Amino acid sequence: MEYEELLKKVRKIEIKTRGLSNNIFAGEYHSAFKGRGMAFSEVREYQYGDDVRDIDWNVTARFNKPYVKVFEEERELTVMLLVDVSGSLDFGTQMQTKREMATEIAATLAFSAIQNNDKIGVIFFSDRIEKFIPPKKGRKHILFIIRELLDFQPASNRTDIGMAIEYMTNAIKKRCTVFLLSDFFDHQDYTSQLTIANRRHDVIAVQVYDQRMTELPNVGIVKMHDAETDEDILVDTSSKAVRRAHHEWWIQYQGWLKTVFTKSNVDSVSVRTDEDYVKALLNLFKRRA
Repeated sequence: MEYEELLKKVRKIEIKTRGLSNNIFAGEYHSAFKGRGMAFSEVREYQYGDDVRDIDWNVTARFNKPYVKVFEEERELTVMLLVDVSGSLDFGTQMQTKREMATEIAATLAFSAIQNNDKIGVIFFSDRIEKFIPPKKGRKHILFIIRELLDFQPASNRTDIGMAIEYMTNAIKKRCTVFLLSDFFDHQDYTSQLTIANRRHDVIAVQVYDQRMTELPNVGIVKMHDAETDEDILVDTSSKAVRRAHHEWWIQYQGWLKTVFTKSNVDSVSVRTDEDYVKALLNLFKRRA
């Protein structure tokens, strides 16, 4: 992508997504992704009903009467975007590709994070870790992330979600909120990696998909290209049996995905490329608030 064209796209996506995070998401994001830790604030005299485990014995000994530590919720979060950049994300038959929608969602979440004074980082993955941007604060950092989201060229077209989750779990030691953005087309089971990651962190799965994955249109014989394996196949979409089999595969796959998220206790949301992702994200936030 030419530099001038890239800057225009960055600016356009900043205006749209920053407006959304400022006007719509600010309050919902705050309540949905509160800081999970507790930070020491001050000491005060013990009062009836206080937890004896909070007694500060050093201060108590000094003043010869009981004092307790007062804690307050840590508001600052670390947010990680775990973004699938494999070949299947380049597919799109509606208003935009899956990759374009994933980029917008990621940018909106990034701006929502800095509204809350949170750090944000990104891991781009395919069947390998393509790039790791460590968590930082600030608008400059956000714009760098958006530029990378728009212009990043992966070395591989394939997908390995389990590997990416495991890498993130090992790389980020402090508890953080993780948004896993993908179409989740992976032939391997990553339930155990997701379960382990969600015990240490707070993982939210965001599935981006195209309408044509749910049902095939009747347009005769079509050559379909698999962006991940680089294989071409001919599909007779005029066959009712073929269209039915494809639709049944989709329902089964979604059922399997739901089971994975339920087993690993991960919140999830699915967004179609021709639908409003704002509504989907707001519903997710409200469920978590």
